[in-house]
Amino acid sequence: DLQLSNSCIPFLGSTEGLDFRTLLLDEERGRLLAGAKDHIFLLNLVDVNKNVKKIYWPAAKEKVELCKLAGKDAHTECANFIRVLQPYNRTHVYVCGTGAFHPLCGYIELG
Repeated sequence: DLQLSNSCIPFLGSTEGLDFRTLLLDEERGRLLAGAKDHIFLLNLVDVNKNVKKIYWPAAKEKVELCKLAGKDAHTECANFIRVLQPYNRTHVYVCGTGAFHPLCGYIELG
């Protein structure tokens, strides 16, 4: 219904089957952070397809192999699913992902 009414703009980057899991809205700066499978996106709130910034953050290859050896599905479980996007301060966001069942966290500078 939203698309038929022309009241939304679909995000074209979602065609990669990225399995979005978490969002962080930054209204003050007019942006949206989206956590997905092996990726973090920084989107413009006015037009989500304009000036898209993307960080590719996969799980380490050895962790993916261990995950598969444990009987997990390589496509739906053995990846780095971004689960946490939390403001840390005015310049950084704290992020955590599953890391193919070996969680990892870090900070992103939002320059």
